[in-house]
Amino acid sequence: MVEIPDSLRSLFTARVEERGGRYLIEIPESEIEHEAARPGETYRVAVLPTPDPVSGSTDTSSTNSDRSSGPPDPPVDEGEVRDVTIESVGDQGDGIAKVERGYVVIVPDAKPGDQPTVEIEQVKENVAFARVIDGRRP
Repeated sequence: MVEIPDSLRSLFTARVEERGGRYLIEIPESEIEHEAARPGETYRVAVLPTPDPVSGSTDTSSTNSDRSSGPPDPPVDEGEVRDVTIESVGDQGDGIAKVERGYVVIVPDAKPGDQPTVEIEQVKENVAFARVIDGRRP
């Protein structure tokens, strides 16, 4: 089992591709949109083997690298109540919090620095929407 540090901003699955003698990992557009990564910035990258979905064992052979696995499940569930910290404001004026793996939670009527208790109302692959059930402002 791999231990994931709290400082992790993003986690996604990608293939290593060769292009003109260089090896590249493509960052999904959603990671840029949700500010987990920014073009031109430098990041530390961890490379983890992909587990075999049948046996659960880890296989790093070339046959396993031909198989693509989907993104991890969102770290929140609908109806879940949790405390978050609003880090920024989105284009629509809603508060943006990030939880495990840099997963984005959008909270209407929240401002940076707020630390509300929220209820997760809708969960999507890369973002969740929540409502404030107890607001705390600094």
